[in-house]
Amino acid sequence: MNDQAAALRKRVAAVKHGSNQRTEAKTLAVISGKGGVGKSNFSLNFSLSLQEKGYRVLLFDMDIGMGNIDVLMGIASTYTIVDMLENKWPIQRVIKQGPKGLSYIAGGSGITSLFEWKQNDLHYLIDQFNSVSQDYDYLIFDMGAGMTEGVIAFLKAMDDMVLITTPEPTSITDCYAALKFLHLYGVNASFKMVVNKSLSIKEGVNTYERFNQAVKQFLKCSIELLGTIEEDRCVSHSVNSQVPFILQYPKGSASQGIKNIVNQYATSSSTRNHSVGFVAKLKKLFLER
Repeated sequence: MNDQAAALRKRVAAVKHGSNQRTEAKTLAVISGKGGVGKSNFSLNFSLSLQEKGYRVLLFDMDIGMGNIDVLMGIASTYTIVDMLENKWPIQRVIKQGPKGLSYIAGGSGITSLFEWKQNDLHYLIDQFNSVSQDYDYLIFDMGAGMTEGVIAFLKAMDDMVLITTPEPTSITDCYAALKFLHLYGVNASFKMVVNKSLSIKEGVNTYERFNQAVKQFLKCSIELLGTIEEDRCVSHSVNSQVPFILQYPKGSASQGIKNIVNQYATSSSTRNHSVGFVAKLKKLFLER
């Protein structure tokens, strides 16, 4: 309840400063180096936990052709972001409500990449982002596999990026390769790591420390540990029942891990000042190149 009150006070304060000074939503992209690490499940439950704290969240399933956010919620989505782009619909038409009033947009299929379109199509897509950028506190993008030129440009507009890994060596190697690729191509978002499916918090922290040591040594930068999520059978049960685990098993270890991560993220993101907004960065990256 205190978290919801804090979020409400933040919005009221913004209104008091005048409509011309309404703030854009903070943006976060969730990525992984390989499949099977729980990226989409994290995106969904992280978004729901933020929503429960009183923040307004819009979750985008950007894994075009392989998206499963709606499946994890047991919802059959009628329209997707692909429909919006192909039919030039307003984005509001494809925003649907999930559990706890969470706003989301399903992925769909039929487009190799949203960001390889012609200039006028990209202009339309950015206009749609602009139309909702001040209606939410957070825009969260569950990204798919593949790093095309357009995807990299899109990620450059993010405020934050969360990399999901597990303690498995192959997962860590792939996560490092993804971070190295983004670093070399000039993606300067605030990088954060979540170690998922760890046998204990200690194992998760040790995994992060080894990873960050390699990042410091070879990439000359660092990555923040956002948190760890312990292996929890409740997660697979919730996937089978198509109910997000943070709702079905709120006292489970995975749910507690998500809540701890959200507490840390909401606190740190609220203290940062974002001088250049998401939409302005997209326009510069896509329309002025």
